[in-house]
This record gives sequence, structure tokens and C-alpha cells, in this order.
Amino acid sequence: MNTQQLMHEVQKRAWQFFWNESHPQTGLTKDRANNFREDEYTVSSLASTGYALAANAVAVQRGWLERKQAERRALRTLRFVLDDMFHFHGWLYHFVDWRDGKRVWNCEVSTIDTALFLAGALLAAELFQGEVARLVDRFYRRLDFEVMRTDGGSKPDEMRFTHGWRPEEGFLKNRWDYYCEHIILYILALGAPHQQMPERMWSAWGRPQVDYRGRYPHLLGGPLFVHQMSHHYIDLRGRRDRLGWDYWVSSVNATLANRQYCIDHRERFKTFDTHVWGITASDGPDGYRGYAPFGIGDPSDGTVAPTAPIGSVIFTPNEALRAMQTMYDRYGQRIWGRYGFSNAFNVDRDWWDQDVIGIDLGMALLAIENYRTGNVWRLFLRRPEVQRGMQRAGLRVTRERPPRPLHMAV
Repeated sequence: MNTQQLMHEVQKRAWQFFWNESHPQTGLTKDRANNFREDEYTVSSLASTGYALAANAVAVQRGWLERKQAERRALRTLRFVLDDMFHFHGWLYHFVDWRDGKRVWNCEVSTIDTALFLAGALLAAELFQGEVARLVDRFYRRLDFEVMRTDGGSKPDEMRFTHGWRPEEGFLKNRWDYYCEHIILYILALGAPHQQMPERMWSAWGRPQVDYRGRYPHLLGGPLFVHQMSHHYIDLRGRRDRLGWDYWVSSVNATLANRQYCIDHRERFKTFDTHVWGITASDGPDGYRGYAPFGIGDPSDGTVAPTAPIGSVIFTPNEALRAMQTMYDRYGQRIWGRYGFSNAFNVDRDWWDQDVIGIDLGMALLAIENYRTGNVWRLFLRRPEVQRGMQRAGLRVTRERPPRPLHMAV
């Protein structure tokens, strides 16, 4: 396959995961699936279910799925989530059984995963309108953002969201207090149609900087997904917030730094190459890890996730597409299956993942669609809640053209 054909297949096979691996009665989507054969996995991820709603919207626009079929699936999912699943002030468990929506693994009620579900639901609402939009509005208005900001009122002056809540311990101590994938959570909170969250929440979280080799200044470091996830829904090109930060430039530089780290360490790890790179949270030879080249995360052991560079196709298209093509040409017989690329591989350990993971396929699918058409960005930005959230965060279009500094004093 040439690169254009491969990009099409990556996107379409990712959508087929979301269509095939969602439960026919509940609409809940598996967290993962075997990429080469049928499996007996039963755990659903809330975020994966949100990506399924978004993926089906993309599939309708691409002509892969009939509009009525996608709308029926969205309605089934939303009705089950609203009427049959446990919620804590509107917020949902991270992992549940896809057959009945019951909590598994003693997981937390998760703020970020609920936000990612809402993001996919808003995309579906904007495309389908009607009853889908009414159900999504009901879900949005049920979310009590204040309870997750203030730990149920016990911390009235707190400006940062908790990671979540567990029935065994109450509100989690960890907070979304420095730059990462939480931009989508804060934008949706600031734009909420039913609660007036304090605007100063946006400036309350930290923005630590790293600068790999003095060439790639960006926020945080860490696994590559933290620099991608919110951008796949929110178009931040050419925007700065009132603090002067350009999060698009940060993600471009984070991607280039991630790639350069792999190039710099190719003598140490056989997997790494100029065109084989992508360190992020993924499966690995010793289990799931939050791999990071530097900054916050688990140290790299040479594992590469193909969806990592693909998820950055909006930031660095030439480098991302070259990595995608090289991995397919070089390792396709080991990692290419019914849903596209397996989640990860490690040549040094002769380890080749058999699974795909829903959220990673979702990020790859949305990234490719935005690279090809920008349709996800356009649909999402039509939502008045998103517009309001961006306005209240001070994210405004500037007239500057890249390259430009990551931060500009204002």
C-alpha cells in the first residue's frame, strides 16, 4: 500500500474496531480487543465509548456507515449511560463491564474519562441533532463540575479538578494541577451550560517546561498522548490563551522531541530509528506502562506505539506519515491486523503486541480525519459550549505565523 492508501486503511480499520467491539444492547465499547482473532474481553472503557460515538460520526461523513445506523447506535449508547449506569453527580466509572455497565477493577469515577465521553457525545450531537442532541444536553447538564472542583464543597477555594472519586475513599487526592491531557476537561467545564465555573481555573494549573537538547521547548514532557488528546477535538492552531501560551506549538515541539529522542537512542534500542519512533502510554513487554522519553512517566525500554506518531499527523505530517509507512513496510507481518496496527512492539525483546486499545485507535482516527478534512474540528467548534469554554479560557486567534515562541508574555 502507498501512504495514502495506508492512511485510509488505518482510519477505516480503527472505525471497524468501534463498530464491531461495541455491545449490541448497551452500546458500550471495549477497552481493548485482540487484533488477530476473536477474544473474550468484557471490560469497557468510558473514554473508548466516547471515541466510538465520534468514530461513527466520522464514518457517516466518509460513507462507511449509514446515517440511521449510526444514529441508532448513538441513541442506544446514550440511553443506557443515562438510565442504566451508576453515576456520582453525573460522573461515571472509568472501566465497566460492557454487558451491564457495572464497575470493574475497583476503578474510580473519572473526571477525564467522563470528559472524553462527553467530547465524543458532543460531536455526535452536532452531526445528528434531534434526540441525540437532547440526550447529550441532558448528560452535560447532569454533570456537577462544582462537586469535582471543591471535593463536594469541602474545599471551596480549590481551582483544580480532582482526578475522581471512589466509594471506598471518597475524592481522590491527585488533582489535574499541571499541563497534560486535561485541556478538554477544563474547556468543557468553563463552557458548561448550567454552571458558571470560575475563569481563574484555567490559570490555576501549572505549566512546567522542558527543552530537549535546547531545540524543542514544550510543556511537561511525558508520554506523547498528553500532547495530542485534547487537540484532536479542539482546534488550537494559531491561538494563545490570555497567559500567552501556545499549546499547538508546544505539541509540535513535543512530537519532534519525542522523535529526536528515539533517533538519539537508536544505538541503545533496536526498535528506534529515524522513521520508527513514538513513545507514549502503551502496552509493553512487562505490561501497560506510561512510557515517556523524559519528564513525567516510566522510562523508555525501547517500546514503540504506532498510534503515537499517527496521532501527531496534525502536528508533524511528514514525519508522522513516514513513520506509519515504515512501520507497516518493515513490521506489518507482525503488527498489522483486522483493526490496523497493534498497540505496540519492541524489537529488542522480540515482543509483538496482539491487542489494540480503543483510546489509541480513537486518537489516530480523529487525527487523520482532521489532517484530511478538518471535519472533527469544525463540528466540535460549532458547539456553543465549546465556543464559550474557549472564550472564557481566553483562547483567542492571533495573527502570528509559525515558527513562534511557545510562550509570549502578555
